Amino acid sequence: MVDFLNGAKRTCKCGELRGSDEGKTVTVMGFVAKYRNLGNLLFIDLRDISGVIQVAFDDQSDKSVFDKAATVRNEYVIAVTGKVRSRGGNINKNMPTGEVEVLASELKILSEAEVTPFVITEDLKAGEQLRLKYRYLDLRRHSLQSILVMRDKITRVVRNYLSDNGFLEIETPFLGKSTPEGARDYLVPSRVHNGEFYALPQSPQLYKQLLMIAGMDRYYQIAKCFRDEDLRANRQPEFSQIDMEMSYVEDNEQVMEVAEGLIKKLFKECLDMEITEKFRRIPYSEAMERWGSDKPDTRFDMELKNLSDIVKDCGFSVFANAVAGGGSVRAINGKGLCAKMTRKDVDACGEFVKSYGAKGLAYAMYREDGSVTSSIYKFLSEDQIKAIEERVGADKGDVIFFVADSDRVAFDSLGALRCHLADKYSLYDKSKYDFLWVVDFPLLEYSEEENRYVAVHHPFTSAIVEDIPLLDSDPLKVRSNAYDMVINGQEAGGGSIRIHDWHMQEKIFTLLGFSQKDIEERFGFFVDAFKYGAPPHGGLAFGLDRLVMLITGTDNIKDVIAFPKVQNASCLMTGAPAPVEEKQLKELAIEIEKKDE
Repeated sequence: MVDFLNGAKRTCKCGELRGSDEGKTVTVMGFVAKYRNLGNLLFIDLRDISGVIQVAFDDQSDKSVFDKAATVRNEYVIAVTGKVRSRGGNINKNMPTGEVEVLASELKILSEAEVTPFVITEDLKAGEQLRLKYRYLDLRRHSLQSILVMRDKITRVVRNYLSDNGFLEIETPFLGKSTPEGARDYLVPSRVHNGEFYALPQSPQLYKQLLMIAGMDRYYQIAKCFRDEDLRANRQPEFSQIDMEMSYVEDNEQVMEVAEGLIKKLFKECLDMEITEKFRRIPYSEAMERWGSDKPDTRFDMELKNLSDIVKDCGFSVFANAVAGGGSVRAINGKGLCAKMTRKDVDACGEFVKSYGAKGLAYAMYREDGSVTSSIYKFLSEDQIKAIEERVGADKGDVIFFVADSDRVAFDSLGALRCHLADKYSLYDKSKYDFLWVVDFPLLEYSEEENRYVAVHHPFTSAIVEDIPLLDSDPLKVRSNAYDMVINGQEAGGGSIRIHDWHMQEKIFTLLGFSQKDIEERFGFFVDAFKYGAPPHGGLAFGLDRLVMLITGTDNIKDVIAFPKVQNASCLMTGAPAPVEEKQLKELAIEIEKKDE
C-alpha cells in the first residue's frame, strides 16, 4: 500500500540543503536514486530536479520507520521528514549537499516502482533508442534536466529582453494555408471543408509581415515550426524559433544590432560571459572563398586556397579540365597532421568528400624527414609545386588536400573536410565561442532541377538598393539584404530586410517563374495586404534549439528537446505516427493507398 501526503508539505528541495541548515527539521520528497542497507543503518540517496540529498535511517531511532525504509527500492517516490545533521568525517565533496544528511523520523512511500529498463545514472550505458522509448525515465538524469532548466532560463531572458526593447509577443496560427516554396509542408485535412487541407507553419514568415502591415510595429514569439523534410543529424521535424520582426527599418544594422544585443544578453545571463566587441561582418563571397561555407567556423585556420591559376595548364588532366570547364582547383593545409594521419586516414577523407559531390580527393603528405608523398605531384612541374607550396604555406608535417570540381562542390567538400579534421584532431579550443555575421548573400540562384531561379532565402527578401538595376540584366549578381548570425560554425539565426513595395514583390515573383495565377493562388491574401500600405520592415529568427545546444555545450539536438523524434520522424515513446480508426478517415473522406514496399 502506498501512502497519501495527508497534508504533509515539502519544506525544501533535496539539492538545497547545506551545512548552514544543520539542526533544522525538514520534509523532502523525490525519487530514490540509490539505497544501501548496512544492517542497523540504511542510507537512501533522494533525488529531485534540484539535486540529491542523503537520507539516513537508524533502527535505534525508530524501528518502524527503519523497517519501512527497508522495503524501498530504486525509483520509489517517497517523502521523508527528519532533522538535518552533519556527516562528520564522511563528507562527500562530489555533492553540493555532501556536508549534511537528513536523519529520518517519518517516511511516506508515495509511489512504488518496478525495475527500470535501465539504471538511471549519469554514466548511462543504455542505447539511445531504449532511452528515447522510456524518455520520461531518461529525463530523470540531472544532465538532461539541467539542459531543460537552462532552456527555460534562455526563453525567460529572451522574453524580458525583447519586451524591454518594445516588442510585443503575438501568437500566429498553426493551421494555415500551404504555400509550397522550400521544404514540404505537414498537411492537416479539414473535416468541414472536404478535400481541403491546412498546412502547419514552416515559419511564421507571412504572418509576421502581415503584423507589420497591421501596424504592430515590433513583434516576436517563440514559435513552433514544422518541416516535412529528410532528417539529418541535429534536425527535427518540429522545432522552435525565436521569431522577431521590426517596422520602419531599411538597414540591416538596425535589426542586427537588436539581435546581437539579445545574444550578448543571453551569454551574460546564462554563462556569465561578457561580450563587448561588435560581431564581425563577413561577406558571403569571402566566407565561401576562405572557408567554403556560409556558416564558417573561424576558430581554426585551414582556409581554402584557390590554385586554379597555378594548375590551369598543368599535366594533370583532372585539374586542367576542372578549370577549363568553369570550375576550380582548391586546397586546404592540415598543419601538423602528417604525423597524426595514416594513409588509411587520408583515404577515409577521400570517401568523406564524396558525400559532398566530390569525385575524388588528391593529397600531398610532407613528412618530418623532408620527403613528400603525393598522389598528383608527379604530373606537375617543379615550378607549379613550388607555387602551390607557397600559396598554401606547406611545411614539414603538413598534409595538403586538393579538390578539382565546380566551385560549389569544391566549397562544400573542402569546407566540410576542414571542420571534420578540426573536430577529429582537436585543432581548436572547444570552450571558446566565435561570433560573426555573414552578409551580402546572393538574392537568387539558378536551379538546374527546376530550370528556373529560386530564392536563396525566401521570395520576400529585398535586394541591396545599388544592385536593383541588375535584376533586369544579371539577376545572379544581385545581393540580398539578408544576414545570418554564425556561432562556432553553426547558423544560430538568420533574417533579412523584406520587400515592402508590391511592384518589387511582383517583379521578384516573376523572376522566380510564378505566373499571375500562381501568385494569386499561393499568396493572394498576402499580395492584397500590400495594396493598403506597408511600412519598411525586417526581422530575424533564431533557432532556439540550436542556441540551447550552443549554450549548454551538447552536440545532440535531442538533448535540448523534452520529447524528440528519431531519424525517421517517429516518436519511440508514443509510437507516433500511427494508424487511426477507419471512422476518423471516413469523416475526413480520406482513403489510404498502400505504397509498394
